[in-house]
Amino acid sequence: MIKTLKLKNQEEILIALGIQDRKLKALEKNFKVTVFVKYDEDGNGALLSVKGTNSRVDKALAKLQKDLTLNDDKRPLDTTQDTIPFANNVVFRPEHARPIEARSENQKKYIEAVFAHDLVISSGPAGTGKTFLACACALRALELGLAQRIVVTRPIVEAGEKLGFLPGDIEEKVDPYLRPIYDSFYSMLGMEKFNSLKYNNILEIVPLAYMRGRTLEKAFIILDEAQNTLPAQMKMFLTRMGVGSKMIVNGDLSQIDLPNKKESGLLHASAVLSKVEGVAFVEFSGQDVVRHPLVKDIVAAYDKWDKKHAKETK
Repeated sequence: MIKTLKLKNQEEILIALGIQDRKLKALEKNFKVTVFVKYDEDGNGALLSVKGTNSRVDKALAKLQKDLTLNDDKRPLDTTQDTIPFANNVVFRPEHARPIEARSENQKKYIEAVFAHDLVISSGPAGTGKTFLACACALRALELGLAQRIVVTRPIVEAGEKLGFLPGDIEEKVDPYLRPIYDSFYSMLGMEKFNSLKYNNILEIVPLAYMRGRTLEKAFIILDEAQNTLPAQMKMFLTRMGVGSKMIVNGDLSQIDLPNKKESGLLHASAVLSKVEGVAFVEFSGQDVVRHPLVKDIVAAYDKWDKKHAKETK
């Protein structure tokens, strides 16, 4: 006997199959059935075919239906109906964490700029929430169907952009450098959903060196640590934008790791694009630091020292 069950979207597929098909394997083992999965051509849904004796097939399908129903019951009713990207100061509502809100006027300007423009270039010190908010905006855009995928990248200047000599596969090579981005998504999605998006290529985190030659359409694209790009790299990145895409460029001009700090692609792009219509610029300051209160004082102290040192070297 074979019976089928239609899974409507990626969320239902994850509930039914689990990470790396663990739930599916458990279902086959516990109910002594065989399950076949046929994905829809558009990649959004799938058809499960359950094979076994009548009673076992019915019990296995009942278990799947129960898991799907429980998930529907847990979904907050007031968070899926709105269609405004940024309302009531909230940009994204994680299922298992507090809503992501703007915590300063510049953070609010940043979020508004992201949804009003196709390219936003922002700069500011560490701890002002640039990376975290960019990830939240990307998830909100995905939720509303404003984008079909998220692509996050950064230059790996610490390894000289040459990853070949590092041990492991590409993911193992770049993981340590991309950890802050992983942390942001983990905190908003949880491990299972993050892995599901990544496994299905809806969320891609990739070093900047691997962006060349690509055209990204209907994508939400984030370039982090942009202060460490060279002008040529920045131009290469910006020209990856395809139809229906948005880009965010984040950087901290006080943390340029290039041998010649004046060669920063973020500095160059800010000058080149300052009068281009459709490009928004947002500048954060030490007053926008939202980490530990001491971080704000640390940033202010370094700014003061840098200004004093600059005068002494003139």
